[in-house]
Amino acid sequence: MLADSDTRWKWGVLTARRLAPEAAIDGLLLRGRATPTPRQLAEVGVTVDTLREVTTAEFLGTATAPGAYDMIVLACVGGAVQAMLHGLGRAVTGAAEEAAAEGAGGAVGGRLARRPVIVTGYVGVVYEKLTDGLLLRHGADLVLANSPYDADRFRAVYEGVGTDARSVVECALPFLEGTGGADDAAGSEGASGPEGASGPESAAGDAAKAAAPAADVVPAADAVVGGAADGVAGDGRFTVVFAVQPSVPAGRADRAYLLRRAVGHALRHPERDVLIKLRSKPGEHTTHIEELPYQKLVRKLPGTGGGESGGLPPNCRLVYGNMGEILDRAQHTGGLLVTVSSTAALESLHRSLPTAILTDLGVREALGNHYFTGSGCLASWDELDDGLLPQADEKWALRQGVRGGDGFAAARDRVAALAARAGLPPLAPYYTVRTAPGYLPGILRRYGLAPDGTPVGGPAGDAAAGQGAAGRGVVRRVVREAARGAYRHGVQRVAPLIRKAGEL
Repeated sequence: MLADSDTRWKWGVLTARRLAPEAAIDGLLLRGRATPTPRQLAEVGVTVDTLREVTTAEFLGTATAPGAYDMIVLACVGGAVQAMLHGLGRAVTGAAEEAAAEGAGGAVGGRLARRPVIVTGYVGVVYEKLTDGLLLRHGADLVLANSPYDADRFRAVYEGVGTDARSVVECALPFLEGTGGADDAAGSEGASGPEGASGPESAAGDAAKAAAPAADVVPAADAVVGGAADGVAGDGRFTVVFAVQPSVPAGRADRAYLLRRAVGHALRHPERDVLIKLRSKPGEHTTHIEELPYQKLVRKLPGTGGGESGGLPPNCRLVYGNMGEILDRAQHTGGLLVTVSSTAALESLHRSLPTAILTDLGVREALGNHYFTGSGCLASWDELDDGLLPQADEKWALRQGVRGGDGFAAARDRVAALAARAGLPPLAPYYTVRTAPGYLPGILRRYGLAPDGTPVGGPAGDAAAGQGAAGRGVVRRVVREAARGAYRHGVQRVAPLIRKAGEL
């Protein structure tokens, strides 16, 4: 399983568990801007049998080794998926051609001629860049759709551009517990995620947990009164969970407004606990850069709280932690989830927890809350202050895969059938140097691949880079972390100052 961020790591591991419950899972993190920290991996709460960080060339070398994998889940952004599809396709096709020429029986130079089954999909709500994202994922054997609604949209896009839509397979979000009934309960065996299923702990999982800090701002364990088990029971106080997002909304004024309204709700309802669920710590890698973290905005609040808590009242807290455990507490207390458009809303709706999709800043494609039109969950802070507890429309919830559905049964059957075949056809993405000569080469170059899908520098150069001396490896890691830090500093500190100066 290859992932490039913490949220996709969660989706990828749980999807692999659902598709192959008995299989060993190698977790590979694609090196890049959003590579998660050990704390982020521990917070996600899923484990694998092995864990390591790789470059594109290292991934291709690992994935095409003889007997390496029967299935690969690509849990990456669309461009990365497209690059890996071309890289894998070129590696396997090249090996097969050399094997045929040399009579090597399917493998040449340690490379694989018979390829594994390739699976990809989306982490959650798909509300923007639908066509672009889908065409970047085309070429995988399975493109998983998280609901009947998504499956219809995905097929319509593929059919609309005249390409094969049979790769689209309807399933469900893997972190929705029990989706699909008894059949999927078996399918999730061995997972360890927010739905509470448990499996054997791996050494990689133990290492990530050991590296996670015990406290910062308000840790999840404290936020749920003593950790997962105690936290679900809590103290019985009505719990409002405000699930914030790194880049929605993007502007300082809008984010400060939502923060003030959450605080205002806590002040208006002192009998309630308001938990502001943070996406990440300042400086950590996420899919979307959080230019204006709520941890910093809260310090600007008026009041006597001081420090990192700013002016928060006693019943309003910033929290990290496993979203599933925090939602369990809210469910136990008869509480409420509030968000603009976070995927946490789907987890909340799956639990039949009252869920509010905020309309304060409008219902707009840029915010993603337009996805929830027809859900019955659109509401404003004013309405929530007055006691509204939105309930989802059951037909909408069923259509979006939040309730019921066939889960992963069809996807498991498809994977099993493909894996049992003597050979699979070559990977054939929609984008090629013929169909997208002005687009595809740039995507491949971004991930270190030439237009034909071969790693830049060639196999010899890749091997030498991968076998560098320990000293050079340490230097590379230091330089890489410094570059990431400089990038985050530029986005979170310098860019806002430049924009502010431009407004003067």
